[in-house]
Amino acid sequence: METRGITQEDYGEIVSVIDRWWGGPTSALAHPLFFHELGDDALVVEDEGRIVGFLLGFVTAAGTGYIHLVGIDNGYRRRGVGRRLYESFTALAQKRGAARMKAITTPGNQGSIEFHRALGYQIDLVPDYAGPGRDRYVFTRELAAV
Repeated sequence: METRGITQEDYGEIVSVIDRWWGGPTSALAHPLFFHELGDDALVVEDEGRIVGFLLGFVTAAGTGYIHLVGIDNGYRRRGVGRRLYESFTALAQKRGAARMKAITTPGNQGSIEFHRALGYQIDLVPDYAGPGRDRYVFTRELAAV
């Protein structure tokens, strides 16, 4: 498997599989902005030339490496693809000046909660994070200075 930066050409392949990988409508979250404007920070993992995972994220001006959306092919789950993406993105974010990492998920996404816990993220439930009645778990992790 190989990790590389995302390209504009990856957009079609990713939006064609994301709803299946996530088990429901999610493709709207894979906005073309991430491929056209923020692609320097986004990553894919390929196996034999086929995308098996991706991470859409960016580094904020305030020094936060923000992970917006991650997708892993169902056949590649629990094989280290998510960890590989997070570790690669964290290293990239640190090189770009990030001092902390951040991601969010909906209540009930137990797999995401356990994954972030295993990676050492602090987990906080934030009421109304995404608007009234739309609580979110916020994952944060401070990074060691490089």
